[in-house]
Amino acid sequence: MNRSELQRKRSRSSRELNAILTITARDILLTFKSPGSLLISFVLPVVMMGMLGGSLAQNIAGNFSFDYSSFILVGMLVNMLFMITTMGLISLVEDRQTNFTQEMMISPISRYSIVIGKILGSTFSAIVSLAGTLIVGLVMRITISWVQLLKVLALSPLICLSAGSLSIIIIGLIKNTRTASFVASFITMPQMFLSGVIIPINHSSGVLLVLSRIMPMTYCLDLTRAIVYAGTPEYNNVVLFHPLVNLIVIIVLTAIFLSLGTYLFARSETHK
Repeated sequence: MNRSELQRKRSRSSRELNAILTITARDILLTFKSPGSLLISFVLPVVMMGMLGGSLAQNIAGNFSFDYSSFILVGMLVNMLFMITTMGLISLVEDRQTNFTQEMMISPISRYSIVIGKILGSTFSAIVSLAGTLIVGLVMRITISWVQLLKVLALSPLICLSAGSLSIIIIGLIKNTRTASFVASFITMPQMFLSGVIIPINHSSGVLLVLSRIMPMTYCLDLTRAIVYAGTPEYNNVVLFHPLVNLIVIIVLTAIFLSLGTYLFARSETHK
């Protein structure tokens, strides 16, 4: 490889990196200008942990062989990462309607850089939203250790990438913001109940078993619980699969969704 080719590759890599950082920074700025998304990060944990989770804890938690409070807190942390990332990516549909994506598409950058930049921006919003879940947990006297929280944060980029890759498929197929938001909610809400966020799914069978096994959040949540509960007596009662199995499934599904979603997104802009 001669020097000129090497310089061109370095220049292209620098351009792609700058594009990713610019798109990410734009979405981070929009996060602070959109109080609605921050409100959701407080309201949803109150409803799910305070009402539904609290009711379950008072009525059936005694039948569990593990601490249900920490179980649901970890579940809600993963759920918020997944949900906020998914909803954040829907802003691409709004960008399409304002022709902002068209401007990005005609620029000399990879379509993957656009998608990754949007996912990183949504990841920041999702991580910020964890504060709401932790505050609700403190009010309910549910806490996890700093070490466990750091483990969740360490896995958050992978969780958000998984959620974002699934969202890109929705964006590539749907051009209306309201419809896209509805479909995103239709996908994320069932996963909250069927992936084990609130209710253990160790004994699921039939259709519920099949549905839980095809949902990406199931593996993201199970991997997180495997890392958080590693070395504790509760491990075998709350973890479904070996962490390596979860990691492989997440990587495979993310790669498939990201490739397919980016293709559909680029095609939708080309045929606009």
